[in-house]
Amino acid sequence: MYAIKTLFDQRFRFFMTASGVALCVILIHFLLGIYKGVADGSVEYVRSSTADLWIMQKHATNILRSTSMIKTSRRGDVEELPEVESASPLLFIIGSVQVPEGPKTAYIIGYDPEKGVGGPPSIHQGRNIKADDEIVLDRSFAAKYHINLGDTVSVKRDKLTVVGLSRGTNMFVLQYVFVTLTEAFRIINFGGMVSCFQVKLVPGSNRSQVAHLIEQKVPDVVVYGRETFLENNIDEMESGVLPMLFVIALIGSVVLTAILSLILSINVLERRKDYAVMKALGAPRGFVSRLVLVQSLVLSISGLILGLLLFFPLMKIVEKIAPEVSVSTSAYHVLLISLGVVLIGLISSLYPISKLKQIYPMEVFNEK
Repeated sequence: MYAIKTLFDQRFRFFMTASGVALCVILIHFLLGIYKGVADGSVEYVRSSTADLWIMQKHATNILRSTSMIKTSRRGDVEELPEVESASPLLFIIGSVQVPEGPKTAYIIGYDPEKGVGGPPSIHQGRNIKADDEIVLDRSFAAKYHINLGDTVSVKRDKLTVVGLSRGTNMFVLQYVFVTLTEAFRIINFGGMVSCFQVKLVPGSNRSQVAHLIEQKVPDVVVYGRETFLENNIDEMESGVLPMLFVIALIGSVVLTAILSLILSINVLERRKDYAVMKALGAPRGFVSRLVLVQSLVLSISGLILGLLLFFPLMKIVEKIAPEVSVSTSAYHVLLISLGVVLIGLISSLYPISKLKQIYPMEVFNEK
């Protein structure tokens, strides 16, 4: 096909343009992957919870950026209700874990391991905590600071043995770690207060009714159902810095469109006389425009394929260098990016095609 032949006549330009498209594809895929990875890591703890209800202090709506403090004595008030099977206390602390490189900030969750409610959503390696001198670290946190199972880390003055590595607990800028509730009380230097209760109900109980009863019985608390509380945390996650990733991806798309338009416009100007000859020989209506359109799509799709081939090996390297960078992708993302690149190819051809209208058949006889 003539359109492809003209592209391969200048192989270096073709390779450089396809590489530019590939880099934009990798950037956009990376940003979407970061978004999904952070989104999953931020709310997986809540999503995986088996609790029917979450009890928080009145003003709090989520565990990501809300402070909540409730007296532990309220647990008895909740468990007095016949519909309540258990109310498990949890304490959330943004604190420091002492590693060989120095103190590193983590999102510390204290829970009762005997109840087994509120612990890691999934154990990647090792086991859950059983004693106050044990800790479970997020696996990316451990990888970043070269911590292995059996190693000891310090939280405040306490030496804790790493017995497990969790997954689904990486918020990119912060990672979850898990200790016993007793150890969490020692970290903050006082007991009697927790961040929330996870409530499990007797099978068949009406969640809405029980939530209303708890709010009536326990002052200054708000009770959320599982779905509502998950939605609250998702909304909070999406209202942070993550939307900026979409803006950057959009800017990358605009840059890619500009690059393709520029390259194709230069190609049109360089082959102006060839296109004039085609018109003079009576090329069918739209034939010349289709040549530019095909060239744009060939460049876009070539760059897309190259970008997808390079993306996954590059992400392996990124994870080795920066384990806290959690990139998660899916077939939906690949499809979305592919459709986006094809659309960019179509849009990029519009300006060069408009330049074709300024080429007249009589230019063939122009000696200049």
